[in-house]
Amino acid sequence: MTLPKYVEDARILTQKERMEGVFEIIVSSEKIAAEAKPGQFVQLGLPEGETILRRPVGIAARDEEKKRLTFFYRVVGHGTGLLASHQAGDNLSILGPLGHGFSMEAKRPLLVGGGIGLSPLLSWAQAFPGRADVLMGGRTAVELFWQEDFRPFVREIHITTDDGSLGTKGFTVAILPELLQKNSYDCVMVCGPERMMRAAAEIAQKAQVPCQVSLEKRMACGLGACLSCSVDGQDGRRRKVCKDGPVFWAEEVFP
Repeated sequence: MTLPKYVEDARILTQKERMEGVFEIIVSSEKIAAEAKPGQFVQLGLPEGETILRRPVGIAARDEEKKRLTFFYRVVGHGTGLLASHQAGDNLSILGPLGHGFSMEAKRPLLVGGGIGLSPLLSWAQAFPGRADVLMGGRTAVELFWQEDFRPFVREIHITTDDGSLGTKGFTVAILPELLQKNSYDCVMVCGPERMMRAAAEIAQKAQVPCQVSLEKRMACGLGACLSCSVDGQDGRRRKVCKDGPVFWAEEVFP
């Protein structure tokens, strides 16, 4: 089914740095905020002349009543560096909502995220408050400012850090087998570094729990025309992350 897409001139309402190099930005939106589903994304365009290509950014939260969208992004290059220089009152162009998101049927999922990958998982937690638990991982406690964002919407928060400064010491998936054994989750939803997602998908498969993964690829158009974000599917077919994803059932894209 083809979902509606819109181009909106969005005004920046707030922008703040949540940790070094990671920003939260809230923009005005009427049509996209009304239509977006958890796990979808937008293509964000800076004012004319600053950059040529739009940047894909996952939707972290939406407020249909206040007509707002929230995004998180990490400054990694020229385009995101320019975005970080903009302030409240500046205008951006946003194209969306794009792609296919997470399952809307899950009743008791475990959300598993590392780093900026927690952003699209937050959109699911916000859409279905009180249903999900979240397992979040980071290198240090500083990276897990996400707790305050998730806490109003989830049942339990489980934490790992590489250095042991908060929660369990180890990688994000270190405690995933234990959590799946102790709880009756009906889905695992994962977003983060590919290595972590592959490991989480393998653990979920062994526990016989359905798993969805949200892939991240460089995109030019975001509409499935340029083929720049194509990946190999396990059935031999090429899939476009922007159009067929970014969320896939793990068995579609991981062996």
